Order: sequence, then structure tokens, then C-alpha cells
Amino acid sequence: MMNWHTNRLLIVRLNLLMVALLALLPMATAYAEESTANNQPDAENSTKQNPASNSLPLKDLRKFADVFDRIKKAYVEDVDDSTLLNNAIRGMLAGLDPHSAYLEPTAFDDLQESTSGEFGGLGIEVGMEAGFIKVITPIDDTPAQEAGIDAGDLIIKIDDRNVKGISLQEAVSLMRGKPGTMIRLTLVKKDADAPVEIDVKRSVIKVASVKNNLLEEGYGYIRVTQFQAQTGPDFTKAIETLKAKSNKDLKGIIVDLRNNPGGVLQAAVDVADAFLDEGVIVYTKGRIKSSQLRFNATPGDAAQDIPLVVLINGGSASASEIVAGALQDQSRAIILGTASFGKGSVQTVLPLDEKYGIKLTTARYYTPNGRSIQALGIEPDIEVQRATVKEEESRPFFKEADLSGHLSNENGTSEPRPTSNRNKALLARDFQLREALNLLKGLSILSTKQG
Repeated sequence: MMNWHTNRLLIVRLNLLMVALLALLPMATAYAEESTANNQPDAENSTKQNPASNSLPLKDLRKFADVFDRIKKAYVEDVDDSTLLNNAIRGMLAGLDPHSAYLEPTAFDDLQESTSGEFGGLGIEVGMEAGFIKVITPIDDTPAQEAGIDAGDLIIKIDDRNVKGISLQEAVSLMRGKPGTMIRLTLVKKDADAPVEIDVKRSVIKVASVKNNLLEEGYGYIRVTQFQAQTGPDFTKAIETLKAKSNKDLKGIIVDLRNNPGGVLQAAVDVADAFLDEGVIVYTKGRIKSSQLRFNATPGDAAQDIPLVVLINGGSASASEIVAGALQDQSRAIILGTASFGKGSVQTVLPLDEKYGIKLTTARYYTPNGRSIQALGIEPDIEVQRATVKEEESRPFFKEADLSGHLSNENGTSEPRPTSNRNKALLARDFQLREALNLLKGLSILSTKQG
């Protein structure tokens, strides 16, 4: 039985909590709608609000206040109100989905760093799975990739600390640190019989989101490591660079989105738009007006309708899937590789004050044909698993040119197309890329004959 003083304290805390909730809900909704007021959603996609859903669950609020009071009185150590309320907010958001989160002061800095392309740490994109930290993808040319960390690895210990039970944000904070310092990660790898320990040196991570080169004469390759604020313009420049390198005789392009964890939505729209003249790229649907968005292609194909192959795998997520899904539905590219990650949700950052905010999942996104990628991913048009291929050594064949006294060719000799040693090595160890290049050559030949 609660005494009179405890009951009075409970009622006071309950009333304060209800006042806080009533004050915060309109603020968050108003900000969400104000932040995207210039976007005109489709009227047919708007969702009617259920009036009954606006009533406060008094029984559950009383239960919350009761638990709050009991912790304050009976927990083994004294805990201040602010800590308890912040813990409650964290738990409330963490229970929704893996991508909603409470943004405390350092989280805003981390968010800015990830979109700008420069931060300190190891260079891995991570998520949560069964209470452990799962590597979505190592970022290209970072300490994590060089140390042998692979997409799909589970991190079970960071230095001497077990990660079971800690939040994703805590794990990220533990992995970040002063450049040059060492960290030991204990990993569970798919092909290993026992956990593996890897020592990694932290570094300043500067990610160039777009890289390009010619694999062979006339066949371009663009690698997008993640979608940052400048990825769209950088991608268009990469296409122009490939055109210049091939003396404007560019026959096809491979866009590599493997192990690309996503990033800025607008950057994904810009990359897809570089290859499309018209039509829908992506649209989103959610419960509030500001989450009803539609992005359409603008006139002009920077690649001038040349054949296109897009590489994806299980590490291709979010913005990568937007690009692959749009180009697949618009029949602009052949998608090759393995099924993508399957993150088809949109997160919105809602500030609570100058230091705190929440990252809340507010919508699902859909491809032009109305497909939701959530938990399914993009299925490639041609499935090619990652593999190592060793060419057989065979005895050399004698040809006409090897015979003594053979007739010469009246057109002279033909020189093979040059391929750099670096690209030969790349194609030799990357079976999926090699298959993509072979497919691109076939598409180029077919389009030339049809033209």
C-alpha cells in the first residue's frame, strides 16, 4: 500500500509528465511540417488522423510514473531525474525500430560528420543485430577495410568491453577516438570457427564518395562509396571525366554501389537523375504531411543513353537502393550482383532544443513501380555471387602467324586494346566486376548493331 505522501508525489509527477508530453507532441509535429513546407505531397497519399489516437493512455502513464517513483526510492544507488528521463527517452525510441534514436549533443556532431565526409574513427557503417553490433559495410580505403573487416561481421567486444546490451551510439563512441590510437575488436565472421581478434589503428577518415577510371578503352567505372552532400555534382563530373578520357567514345558505364550504406536522400536522387530524362525516381509515404514526397527526373541524360550496369550486394543500403530501384524500374540499367540490404525507411531529425533531438522514422520509400524495399531489398536482374576464379593453364596453340612463310595481312597488324596492369589486377580478383564488364561489352555491341 502506498502512503499519502507517496500517492501525492505520484500524482504530482504524473501531472508534470502529462504536461510535458502535451507540450512536446505539437512542437515535434509543427517542426516536422514546417521543415518541409515547400514540398507538395500527393493528395491521394495523405493519411487521415484517427481522433481516438490523440487521447492520452492514462493507465500506462500512471504505470510509468509508478516505476519512476520506485526507482527513485529503491534503486541501489541514487539516480537523478534527468538521467532517468533521458534513459526513458532512449528506450522509447530504441523500441520502435533500429534507425530511430535519441540524439544527444555528440550525436549532432556525428550526423554532420557523416554527411560532410570527414570524421575520426575506423571507417565502418554499423547497425544492431541480436544485441550485437553488425558491420553493414567497411568504407573504402579506411583502417577498417585494410584490417580485413567485412560486411556481415558481428562485433562482440570492443577492447575489453562486451557490446551485448549497450546501445549503438555507445558502441560508435567507443570505436571513435584520437587518430593514431589502437583499438581491438573481437569479431564473429561467417567463415570462422571461433571469434577473431583484430587490432585497428584509428585515423581521420576522409571519404571521397565518388571515384572513376576506365577499365578498358571506352568502358567506364564509377564507384560511389556513400551518398554525401556533394555526391550528385561529383558524380556528374565523373561522367564528364570518363567521356574526356575516352575521347568522347564512351561505350558503357559500370556504377558500383556495393557496400554503399546510403546517406543523403537528395544525393541519391541526383545520381539517378544523371541517367534519366523523365519519370519518377522515388516517392515516400508516411502519416504526416511532410513525409509525403515525390522526386521526378529532370530532362537530360548525362550519359547520353549509353549502356549501364549497376553493381549491388548485401551491403548496398538505403540511398543505394533508391538509385538501383529507380534505374531498374525505368529499364535504364541492368542490376547485377546479389540482393541489397533492404532498408526502405526514411528518418527525419527533429530538434527538441539547441542540444538534443530525435531521429525518427517517418516514412517508407517506394520505387517508381510502387515497390517497398523494406526488409526485402533490390533483387538483381542477373545474380552473380562473389567468387574467386582461377584460369586454367593450357598449352599454347600455334597460329597461322607462327608458321614459316605465312602470308601477311594486307591491312597490317592490329594492336590489342590497352588495359592497365592495375585494372587487370582489379578485374582478376573481382569476379562480379569482371562479369559486369563482359555484360557491358555485350550491351554495347548489341546497341551498336541495333543502331
